[in-house]
Amino acid sequence: MARTKDRFCRTIQAMISDLEAMQDALAEARKASAAGEVPIGAVIVCRGEMIARGQNSVIRSSDPTAHAEIVALRQAARTFGNYRLNGCTLYVTLEPCVMCAGAMVHARLDRIVYAAADPKAGACGSVLSVVNHPQLNHQMKVEQGILADQCGELLRSFFRDRR
Repeated sequence: MARTKDRFCRTIQAMISDLEAMQDALAEARKASAAGEVPIGAVIVCRGEMIARGQNSVIRSSDPTAHAEIVALRQAARTFGNYRLNGCTLYVTLEPCVMCAGAMVHARLDRIVYAAADPKAGACGSVLSVVNHPQLNHQMKVEQGILADQCGELLRSFFRDRR
């Protein structure tokens, strides 16, 4: 019994927190910015472990689908050898667009956590509610606001510098 409890305690201690995961997503966003991409980053956590990371790379890859979320979803699916990502949480610095939200529904994520809302294209409630649309066959928990100020400022300064 003590052995199982010790193993459980070590597992709990090793679990990544929402704040730590969002900090990692923000680090990915900064890398995207340094590469000239819109600064959005994402990470996927499953059972307390980071399993995938992504950053916007649409310009570098000449791929309009290479949003941070999609890059992370592809990496996670390769890691599991399955496109279904049950039990996983995706953390992203900006509210997902329609394309990314749709991919998350198909991946069967348990949860999405985003930092800053996107009042122009957000599909988790700001403009549209794709992730938990009542007619879709999968619902997930949606949380927002962790590091919202820092993530929002990174985006604002990126676009301010471009003008």
